[in-house]
Amino acid sequence: MSNLISKPCTAFDGHTFLLSGPLVEVALAVKTATESGAPHTILVFDDATGRVVDLDLRGTKADIVERLSQPPQAVAGRYRPVEATTPEKADETSEPRGRGRPRLGVVAREITLLPRQWEWLSAQPGGASAVLRRLVDDARRNGGARQQKRAAQDAAYRFMLAIAGDFPGYEEATRALFADDRPKLEHCIADWPEDIRSHVLRLATAQSSD
Repeated sequence: MSNLISKPCTAFDGHTFLLSGPLVEVALAVKTATESGAPHTILVFDDATGRVVDLDLRGTKADIVERLSQPPQAVAGRYRPVEATTPEKADETSEPRGRGRPRLGVVAREITLLPRQWEWLSAQPGGASAVLRRLVDDARRNGGARQQKRAAQDAAYRFMLAIAGDFPGYEEATRALFADDRPKLEHCIADWPEDIRSHVLRLATAQSSD
């Protein structure tokens, strides 16, 4: 089943919070609200990115669940790995496996580097694959918190842009958001509708789990 169906999302009926939860639950709630004559435009936001989720609410609730359960379609122009193998094949294509060495579950994919970078990698103990894994792990440990904070700020910014771009104090609020100035941000959005204000602050402080 597609991960899309369980993606955490939040719906707003105008400026009023409607529901937070897995996308499938939010989508069905939006359909019910729409059929009941919701007075405002209902927007659904991806909690991880702050982007508006475009839903196809045609048909029955079963139809909606079926569509959301389908795997995402490939989009032209987006990066797609040249080769994605099973763990067994990945072991064979990355580096020789010594006697008794456990399979690592790695996946082989294309990497493009300059010649001097390949030369440096080849000269390192363990080979290019081992070095790249160590570099990635080090980057995740050292830059994880910073990346999480930036992702949270971006999500809050996209939500604010979509639903509060014409609110008073919007420009000042975005500057406070990216300056990581929580007191200033709270001050700038103090007069905004309570549900929107609460969601902005929730997104801005969200931490992704590993």
